[in-house]
Amino acid sequence: MNKIIESDLYRYGGLKGVKGFLKGLFKTAGFRYMYYLRQAKKSKKYTPRWFVFILLLHRCSRRYGYQIPYNTEIGEGFYIGHFGTIVINSKARIGKNCNIAHLVTIGQANRGKLRGYPTISDNVWIGTGAVIVGNIHVGSNVLIAPNSYVNVDVPSNSIVVGNPCKIVSKENPCEGYITNILN
Repeated sequence: MNKIIESDLYRYGGLKGVKGFLKGLFKTAGFRYMYYLRQAKKSKKYTPRWFVFILLLHRCSRRYGYQIPYNTEIGEGFYIGHFGTIVINSKARIGKNCNIAHLVTIGQANRGKLRGYPTISDNVWIGTGAVIVGNIHVGSNVLIAPNSYVNVDVPSNSIVVGNPCKIVSKENPCEGYITNILN
C-alpha cells in the first residue's frame, strides 16, 4: 500500500493492513472518497483505470456531498470527519494531517488584494461551517473554529474564531483534535 493512502487510512481510528483497508473502503465515506481521489490523480489521464476512478469519485461526490476535484493538492493523512457538503477549489493547497468537517468551503476570491486561492499548512483542524477564501496562508498547528470566516493570513500555533475572524495565539491548539498520525 502506498504511503499516502496508508497515512489517510491510519487517521480513521488507527486502521492499517488489509483488514483495516477493507474496513476503511467499505465503512468509511471519507476514506473511500480520498482513496478514489488519490487513485484518479495517480492514474494516467484518459486511461481505463482513470475513467473507473473518476466514475467512482463522481458517484461518491453525489452521494456524500463532497466537491473536491481529483487534481487538488492535498497532503497525506487527510481526514474527512462527517458526511455533508465540503467544497474545495482545485487550486487550493492543503498540507499533511489536516482534518475537515462538513459544510466547509475552501475557495477563491475573485477580486481585490486577496484574489486567489488559500494555502493551508500541516496539522490544521477545520471545524463545521468554516469558510476559508482568498490568496491567504494558514500556518501549521492551527485550529479553525466552527463557522469562522477566514480571509486573512493565519500564523502557526493559533486558534481562529468568528466572523470576522479573530486570531488567538496558543501553543498546541490542535492537541486532542488531530489524532492517529502515522510517522
